[in-house]
Amino acid sequence: MSKPTARDRFQAEVQKPDAEIDLAAAALYLAQEEYPHLNCEACLKTLDVMAAELHNRLPESRYPMKVIRAMNQYLFDELGFRGNTRDYYDPRNSFLNEVLARRTGIPITLSLVYLELANRVGFPMAGVGMPGHFLLRPTVDEMAVFVDAFHGGDILFEEDCRDRLKQLYGEAAELQSTHLNTIGPRPFLVRMLTNLKGIYLHRQDTTRTLAAIDRILIVMPDATIERRDRGLIHYRMGQLEAARDDLTAYLSAHPDAYDAFEIQQVLSQIRRVQ
Repeated sequence: MSKPTARDRFQAEVQKPDAEIDLAAAALYLAQEEYPHLNCEACLKTLDVMAAELHNRLPESRYPMKVIRAMNQYLFDELGFRGNTRDYYDPRNSFLNEVLARRTGIPITLSLVYLELANRVGFPMAGVGMPGHFLLRPTVDEMAVFVDAFHGGDILFEEDCRDRLKQLYGEAAELQSTHLNTIGPRPFLVRMLTNLKGIYLHRQDTTRTLAAIDRILIVMPDATIERRDRGLIHYRMGQLEAARDDLTAYLSAHPDAYDAFEIQQVLSQIRRVQ
């Protein structure tokens, strides 16, 4: 029997029920495709050791704001984790092993480290997939506060989130209530992979772009937009059968899509060649 690949391990992890998915492990299996010799267990042990150190620094009174302040002091002041503002689109910022080693990353991966430590010390938190940014929210007592791990653990309220959205998208941007909903492990991983997809598309790295899309579809098999994108990449690569299958599936799901005519044209080109 062949040894499971990183892709196999990733798929097995994300097929578990939500409550059983080990988000850090899944993120490390995602990274293991880029770093084949990555020791995932050692990275998980690093998080365990960090959590043990953090636990010793927590106040006796576990009032949530005091816990957040202690976490911020440990993670950002003591260990020096920080947002990578110098090279935001460096793909290393999207890999948990690199974030742990370099102590820098983007909002979602710094949030992942924060979240994993919080869970290990018994302080429940969840990710918040705000447009253009990523935050954390304590899930104790329905607290309406948010933590911005990219900016040193800044504590935000809803009005601050509204201001941040306007900073990103302009004064016309409207914060919707759904923008501050917490997300589970699968959307969390999809967002990480979508970041990588965008980086690799910009770099015209077709192989890695396809790998990101493939894993998005493992997590969300019904993500037909991803099938469209994968089909167009296959078409440009001359992989016509794979392109036909993906683009046909996209049109079947979205016959009235805004780009249906263009996709039909591509399929017609494929039929003429085959």
